[in-house]
Amino acid sequence: MGHGQRVGVAGGAGFLGAHLCAKLLAQGHEVICIDNFVTGQEKNIAALHAHPRFSLIKHDICTPLHLDVEQIYNLACPASPKAYQLHPIETLKTSVIGAMHLLELAKQNKGKILQASTSEVYGDPSFHPQTESYWGNVNPIGIRACYDEGKRCAETLFFDYHRHFGVEIKIARIFNTYGPLMSLDDGRAVSNFIAQALRGDPLIIHGHGKQTRSFCYVDDLVEGLIRLMGTASTVTGPINLGNPEEVTIFSLAKTIRSLTNSTSPIHYALPQSDDPRQRRPDIALAQKHLGWQPRVFLKEGLKRTIDYFSGILYA
Repeated sequence: MGHGQRVGVAGGAGFLGAHLCAKLLAQGHEVICIDNFVTGQEKNIAALHAHPRFSLIKHDICTPLHLDVEQIYNLACPASPKAYQLHPIETLKTSVIGAMHLLELAKQNKGKILQASTSEVYGDPSFHPQTESYWGNVNPIGIRACYDEGKRCAETLFFDYHRHFGVEIKIARIFNTYGPLMSLDDGRAVSNFIAQALRGDPLIIHGHGKQTRSFCYVDDLVEGLIRLMGTASTVTGPINLGNPEEVTIFSLAKTIRSLTNSTSPIHYALPQSDDPRQRRPDIALAQKHLGWQPRVFLKEGLKRTIDYFSGILYA
């Protein structure tokens, strides 16, 4: 890898961003965290402030920014359905206008830029498992569209900047990720079930519980992002990053209940709107180009996440 780079991480105070900042610092880079703290949290990066190569810029990427950086990771965007449905217009603006400003920055600096895209670009897939060549099945006017279509449009922008201006781009399509630093109340299945189990509340499953997800532990995911950034300029992506081990929401609830030694009952509630029935990445491209695949098994990752949440709830 040679000398450390100057790396900008937009959304660096978020769940994924904070883990990425820490890993980049450990690898010898200089890290500039850019966050407007709409969903990012100061506590996520509190431990990094003392680091001599870490700096924080409080900034909304919906306004242009000027920085001298060689690499940019764009992780700026509310990422849980609860958060983006609360801020739909900000979510779209961040995804589209924000991406454009960061692409301009990469263009000025002749640097490379990685877009944290999402499995949500596949929508409710009619094709399983999802390969990168699948164009997706998204409801453009649904309540999740601000995120799905925002991220799809960002991918379009990235490729247009690449084709028109020769900007070096990398696109990662991230599938469900979990681990320490997740928000307790972000409304995602893993954090919901853990919080409910630890509090002794019923575990609430929306719909029949047979819908599937693939959960990737955060350390594995961050490793994938860094490897993608390190690839040759010919590797643009999109590349799926996620865990191909598919589980039903019901079995996830049962596993979390047993790992927390909880006696909470499992209750069923109405399904959520536009909730995908199946989600599993095909990671052949990541294996081929990045030599990457997840290493942390679900039970192990869940144990670490439960320990983290216990620390918050019982602090």
